[in-house]
Amino acid sequence: MTRGRAHDFAPRDITVNLVHPGPTDTDMNPATSERAARQRTKIALGRYGSADEIASAVAYLVSPAASFVSGATLAVDGGFAA
Repeated sequence: MTRGRAHDFAPRDITVNLVHPGPTDTDMNPATSERAARQRTKIALGRYGSADEIASAVAYLVSPAASFVSGATLAVDGGFAA
């Protein structure tokens, strides 16, 4: 869907990208829970991400620095999917 929308909106100079976050420390998904301890074993960096780290990826994609990035999927997951 991301790549298709990137093609659809390209004539209007609109980029379309997907940020795929991994385990992230939030109130509903705390990095201190029992479940988190099991999840951390599957994360290459060995820790949960922060909301700021996910937001930084989004900030990059909406910045002029990413003006030639479209149709991309950016995994911000600490190596969870690696």
